[in-house]
Amino acid sequence: MRQEKFGVLLVNLGTPEAPTSSAVKRYLAEFLSDKRVVDVSRLIWWPVLNGIILPIRSPRVAKLYQSVWMDEGSPLMVYSRRQQAALQARLPNIPVELGMSYGQPALKSAIDKLHDAGVDRIILLPLYPQYSCSTNAAVFDAVARHFAQMRRIPSLNFIRDYAEHPAYIAALAQTIKTSFAQHGEPDMLLFSFHGIPQRYADQGDDYPQRCRATTRAVADALGLSAERYMMTYQSRFGREQWLTPFTDKTIEQLPAKGVKHLQVICPGFSADCLETLEEIKVQNKEFFIEAGGTQFEYIPALNDDALHVELFYQLVMEQMTRPA
Repeated sequence: MRQEKFGVLLVNLGTPEAPTSSAVKRYLAEFLSDKRVVDVSRLIWWPVLNGIILPIRSPRVAKLYQSVWMDEGSPLMVYSRRQQAALQARLPNIPVELGMSYGQPALKSAIDKLHDAGVDRIILLPLYPQYSCSTNAAVFDAVARHFAQMRRIPSLNFIRDYAEHPAYIAALAQTIKTSFAQHGEPDMLLFSFHGIPQRYADQGDDYPQRCRATTRAVADALGLSAERYMMTYQSRFGREQWLTPFTDKTIEQLPAKGVKHLQVICPGFSADCLETLEEIKVQNKEFFIEAGGTQFEYIPALNDDALHVELFYQLVMEQMTRPA
């Protein structure tokens, strides 16, 4: 019996190819056109997206990208490539490809590379630790759309999420310990996750539960008492109600409650990006200091840390050793 050939497909959200208004506009147009991300009627959404949001937001967002852009490119792309390379080094006999849900490298090209390599079974690893219909499910949809155009499709092992995986919790706990050792233990540790519309959760998306599961597991691993940490949601968009409490509003209120030293970690981001490096590290630090806080640190994402790569390795090996 011929042994199956495995391949790994890492998937992250994506990023503009350059910190320019035109590149950001192309990226946002693709991202905000996905019904998993914005599910309102197209008759309502298209005029708003193309007539208001893209023309207004693209130049402003481009300037924000310029403030965090690295020599090698967008932080999310740089770290995602490093993750791919590090995992490939751990799996020298298994092809590891990187695809982005929006932008380049496209999911289609990554799947085609695995197909050309003769892969029979793809281990699909969305780099979103906590499941959401707007992220992990969107990846599944995109892969399925490409499979629909193929005559021969491979078997698929879909890793739904890894919110409570021991290696993930251990990696987060270690990076927090490192920050505590470097900057001192804060009055409060804030776990900030990307938000989603409250309606999605009301309709069955278990994202809030998965975020809480991660937060509890890390707090337990660190031995934190309930009054030493909080969980909030950032990056809301549009006018409908999103998950609460909001990160920015919470941070503005903390100094009045006696929190003068704050550290923030964003466990839902597998790689640093605009939402962590600009929104949290810069904007929210300003909110905290202006409100009377005295010390603020952003704890970096796991990025290509060795413990993070070890997590990916364990996730892949668990799928490879599962009964068919």
